[in-house]
Amino acid sequence: MDETAEGEDRQSPLMEDDISVTEAFEGSEDIAAARDLARSFLTDVQAVHGLPVSGRVMGMVELVVSELVTNARKYAPGPCLLTLSISGGAVEVTVWDSNPTPPAVLAPDPTRIGQHGLEIVMAVGQSFAVHREPVGKRITTAITLVDDPGGDITGRQL
Repeated sequence: MDETAEGEDRQSPLMEDDISVTEAFEGSEDIAAARDLARSFLTDVQAVHGLPVSGRVMGMVELVVSELVTNARKYAPGPCLLTLSISGGAVEVTVWDSNPTPPAVLAPDPTRIGQHGLEIVMAVGQSFAVHREPVGKRITTAITLVDDPGGDITGRQL
């Protein structure tokens, strides 16, 4: 028997609030604006929603946003979309662009000048995924919101 009052929502309080933001970026000058959006989003996550965000996490998310938006602006025509969302104690950073070609993930090479962006994103994120879309691709990574004293810089256990 359903004991829920008529019209009452059965979702848990954590599911009621969708904490996310999406914005389009079209020019190289927008990379700084993308970092500003990430900083503002995480500041709101902390102040409005009461979720802890360390300074280290704030810096890592800004770095990841910068790298992914830079790659999208460099290798894909047209605008890119940045989406930041909170899911399972992590901030998910997703960048969509119009180029369907997956990024080339190069092997680590300390002698290589440049092209270390995806290495950085993959090193600091809990996950890394590339999804082809009907138009373009979507790259997603997740970064844990709280520091783990028993883990490495990514929050993974040592």
